[in-house]
Amino acid sequence: MKVSLIWVVVFLMSFVAYVRYLEKTTIFHPTRLMERTPRSVGLDFEDISFRTKDNVLIHGWLVKHPQGRCTLLYFHGNAGNISDRLEKISLLRKVGVHIFIIDYRGYGQSQGRPSEQGLYEDALGAYDYLLTRKDIEPDKIGAYGTSLGGAVAVDLATKRKLACLVIDSSFTKAADISKTIYPFIPSFLIQTKMDSVRKIKNLAIPKFFIHSPQDEVIPYRLGRKLFEQAPEPKEFLDVRGGHNDNYEQSAELLESKLSDFLRRYGLIGKHRI
Repeated sequence: MKVSLIWVVVFLMSFVAYVRYLEKTTIFHPTRLMERTPRSVGLDFEDISFRTKDNVLIHGWLVKHPQGRCTLLYFHGNAGNISDRLEKISLLRKVGVHIFIIDYRGYGQSQGRPSEQGLYEDALGAYDYLLTRKDIEPDKIGAYGTSLGGAVAVDLATKRKLACLVIDSSFTKAADISKTIYPFIPSFLIQTKMDSVRKIKNLAIPKFFIHSPQDEVIPYRLGRKLFEQAPEPKEFLDVRGGHNDNYEQSAELLESKLSDFLRRYGLIGKHRI
């Protein structure tokens, strides 16, 4: 009996350790190599570094628009770094906004190691940095979060005043993603929360959701559920394509609808820029 009990304990401990490994390796896939800069796609930019409250040096790029008023804080997905998002930055700039994109700790040129709480601190640091600049209108700072970045953007919206929130191909909470990828893992073993569906229920700011029914990474149903749980004002845009290329397949639609959304709330001018 004692031998059997020991084996059960060993198995459970090994299983929990395996779950922790899967969780860590699935959520964060940072790369350090910066292959390009915004200048590679014809955009002028400022190379920015700032320190978070827990003293981690974070790196980012500020791409400004000549007639821009609104600044979108861009939070990318779980893999790569900001140098992989240049085409997306270029598309968003066409809308007529400034873009401030950062690398989370452990990504690109940012120091440290990624963690859920660490990413939230990085977002707070980025927002607070913008408040120090005289060329940025503090009441016109919004957040754009893609995939994992959606959870970062939602969390920031609960802690700082945002003019708008754009959630692109994101999810309800980490446990729901875990059920999709690893259905054999009990939800209570997942330490990462990223509970956007709980946080978003109290956000009364304008919200714009984007998701593709063909998304092969983040199920469309999770994006719709997050939208349904959000209070008004809110809008939902169906786009075409996979998780990583829907903005390319739906570029004109995304640019047009996002422009309309931002214009409706006075964040860009009345006419196309």
